[in-house]
Amino acid sequence: MRFKFGARKKGRALINITSLIDVLFLLLIFFMVSSTFLEQPGIQLELPEAKSSVLVEQKEFTLFVSQNGTLFLNDSEISLEGLETRIREALPGMKDRALILKADKNVNYGLVVKVMDAVKSSGLKRLIIGTRIRE
Repeated sequence: MRFKFGARKKGRALINITSLIDVLFLLLIFFMVSSTFLEQPGIQLELPEAKSSVLVEQKEFTLFVSQNGTLFLNDSEISLEGLETRIREALPGMKDRALILKADKNVNYGLVVKVMDAVKSSGLKRLIIGTRIRE
């Protein structure tokens, strides 16, 4: 009987990753579908349409003006008189000192001008007017 000590065959360990790929694929589909369900707080507005709209990233402060003239800064209702002081208080926490103004298309133009004046006098650098893109 002859023994070969150095000629031993090394077998490769095979791992079947087919089931792992299926699980990763299902996780990918789950996260893609569930990420579309994120809701943004807001007020029901009918924004005016514009052809020349430019997409801007969502800022941390949004001012809503509803059809009946009610003002909302993010989620909280605010008066026109208290708007300037509220924005001044929030200025140190704002990264780029920008505010998005979303006013209903049926709002009185004079109210929008007063809101813009209050925002400008509070010290903000940028005011972004929210519109809908006309298709």
